[in-house]
Amino acid sequence: MSDRILVPYDGSPPAKKALEYAFEKFTDSDVTALYVVPVPDGYREMFVETEERVPVDEESGQTILEDAAELAAESGHELQTELDTGKPDHVIVEHAADEGYDTIVMGSHGRAGVSRLLLGSVAENVVRRATVPVVVVR
Repeated sequence: MSDRILVPYDGSPPAKKALEYAFEKFTDSDVTALYVVPVPDGYREMFVETEERVPVDEESGQTILEDAAELAAESGHELQTELDTGKPDHVIVEHAADEGYDTIVMGSHGRAGVSRLLLGSVAENVVRRATVPVVVVR
């Protein structure tokens, strides 16, 4: 059984399902919800004013994590929360490795076909790059 579970959490229905799954399947583990404030990169970033490049959206992130904490409390579980900034898939993988998490449990937005090719998939990138097991919940 895993001791430390990381659940990337953005407040979406798939993320909520992932958090519920983590509580259900990893009953004796420490669960942490991580919200990543996305930072624009590449082509788009060239057209954004310097002081606006890193979104100052930590307040929204805290609100989303409070939602996760309420969900945990309603189901009788303890939850740690963390907030970080960067490219979500990179931050999730690095955070899991650097902080010693045993498993990542994350939701899938179910993108397929052209949408997945154009937009990419955070879950897919995490699965490909993570050094720990990843459970993707649909």
